[in-house]
Amino acid sequence: MKPAAFAYERPATLAEALALKARHGDEARFIAGGQSLVPAMNFRMAQPGMLIDVGQVEGLDTIAYDTAGTLTIGARARYRAIERHPEIIARHPLIPEALHEVAHPQIRNRGTLAGNCCHADPASEMPMVMLTLGARFLATSAAGERLIEAADFFLGALTTALSPEEMLARIAIPPLPDRCGTAFLELSRRKGDYAMMGVAAVIALDADGRIAEARLGFCNAGITPRVAPAAAALLKTQAPEAAAFAEAASMAQTEIEPGGTLQASPDYQRHLAGVLARRALAIAASRASETLA
Repeated sequence: MKPAAFAYERPATLAEALALKARHGDEARFIAGGQSLVPAMNFRMAQPGMLIDVGQVEGLDTIAYDTAGTLTIGARARYRAIERHPEIIARHPLIPEALHEVAHPQIRNRGTLAGNCCHADPASEMPMVMLTLGARFLATSAAGERLIEAADFFLGALTTALSPEEMLARIAIPPLPDRCGTAFLELSRRKGDYAMMGVAAVIALDADGRIAEARLGFCNAGITPRVAPAAAALLKTQAPEAAAFAEAASMAQTEIEPGGTLQASPDYQRHLAGVLARRALAIAASRASETLA
């Protein structure tokens, strides 16, 4: 299929882009990489009357750390640049590890993290990773700016907290704790397919080698990306051992609401969540232990 007719604007500045959005509201959509929006348009799932291409707007391709260790990623920063960024690999390794599972290299060459988060597909890896890492989203419009916590950004399948006049300009990701390890695992029928289930784990150890903090995130586990706070709470102060990870994984299975896919029933997805969570926690703990040496 082909998309419905639409107007096209390519503003040179952010102010011009926001003015266009204020003028056209819901009729207009921002586009940077187009790897989510264009397929939706081709299937007539999205029919914007106007595309506002921000591909030439300066300052939106930022990938940088500040002195506090917060990572800022701009709206048109491409997956490939993020995946290969040396500082991100060293300081936020969960991001490139998960990005390696996103679609195919051709799509990662064009796609953007911000665009994928705005698409808000609950089966996508990166919205869940942003939720697990406690990211904050800077929404901007002609009227001003506001920060939205990841927990408040994803409202439902393909639905975010952005208003019709707003654009997601930047994503801010806080530093990971000290003595921390992370891991990402997913299962799909083929490389690049949507995951039947995906899991992200974060484990931070105290000076004695016990768990100081744990996080678990899941994609394709409900109508939004999910975290499992009760499972994470079970692990606090425990030794990083298989029995603790198994107990937490079982608890996490009760905190998700998978709806099933063409390849996996809800029960099978829940089973996968438990298996992958147990494995991801063990990998993250092993990586955290390496920081104690």
